[in-house]
Amino acid sequence: MLLEVDVEKNFADFSVHAAFTLRSTKCGVFGPSGSGKSTLMYMLAGLLEPDSGFIRLNGQTLFARQEKINLRPEIRRIGVVFQNACLFPHLSVRKNLLYGLNRLPPQQRTINFEQLIHVLRIEELLGRSVARLSGGEKQRVALGRTVLACPQLILLDEPLSGLDGQLKYQIIPYLRNVFAEFSIPMLFISHSLQELRMMTEEVLVLERGLATQQMTTEELARSSLSSSGRGYVNLLDLDSPEDLGRLLQYRWGEVPLIVVKTGNVAAGQFALNSRDILLFKKHPEATSARNMLPCIVRKTYSTEWLTGVELDCQGNSLIVEIVPQSVEEMDIKPGSEVVAVFKASAFRRLY
Repeated sequence: MLLEVDVEKNFADFSVHAAFTLRSTKCGVFGPSGSGKSTLMYMLAGLLEPDSGFIRLNGQTLFARQEKINLRPEIRRIGVVFQNACLFPHLSVRKNLLYGLNRLPPQQRTINFEQLIHVLRIEELLGRSVARLSGGEKQRVALGRTVLACPQLILLDEPLSGLDGQLKYQIIPYLRNVFAEFSIPMLFISHSLQELRMMTEEVLVLERGLATQQMTTEELARSSLSSSGRGYVNLLDLDSPEDLGRLLQYRWGEVPLIVVKTGNVAAGQFALNSRDILLFKKHPEATSARNMLPCIVRKTYSTEWLTGVELDCQGNSLIVEIVPQSVEEMDIKPGSEVVAVFKASAFRRLY
């Protein structure tokens, strides 16, 4: 994907000016409420006309003020998944899904219907009224309807913000699977850094209507260490579970990890807070913690009042946050050998 944008929109008390180029197929737009994220999305989709500038997607000009080009939304072939799903209440799930597909010329119908509903796991929902769907089911159907319209790009406008607690993390695997299976570029718009880390590789940062930074999502997460009162969250993909009774052993690449059994024993993604990890210079003789990983320090960096330590754990990256005094006393520096220790109960399953 190649998305080239330089647009400006002025309102009575607010202005948006975004100039950027995106090439990654998994991009995010990050910023607090009121930063201009939705305004940018509406301009990209053709639902709001910019005052000036241009929008080009894969070499095609969608908008150019000087050339007086402003393609209609249906011609742009940019799909949108809104916060509240926006399903048609008078249509069944199947008819909602087929709404966009039925309006496409046959040569543009590149998505297989049966394959998509299998990836989304919505086979049993097809005959239902949308009024009988849960919030998570509505979002899966809305995503399916958008994908079946075979767009060049999909914009997701805070698609998880209306879902409570753990439910949003149950939706993320469906989102990831769809974009991996059908290779459709996306722009994931959110004020949640954790959602962006789970969904995107590159991110555009909006502040007060201006596009101020563009970086990898992981760079953004690490740059936010000093402003996060809760600490950096390591996201670990764990697989190959082995039942140990009250505990489970997973594989994190080549590294075995012990996790408290909470009911779900399947592979998945887990969160581990950087402040729940202790560092030792040598392997401790005795501890109640079940996980003790020999690691090598890659680098250190300062936050507002802690020091971030990036570790290499047999090829895996792990971030630990400790007080600067500990760094000095333990002489922690790039190349140092340390042991990372954390409890089996420190993990939180995301999905």
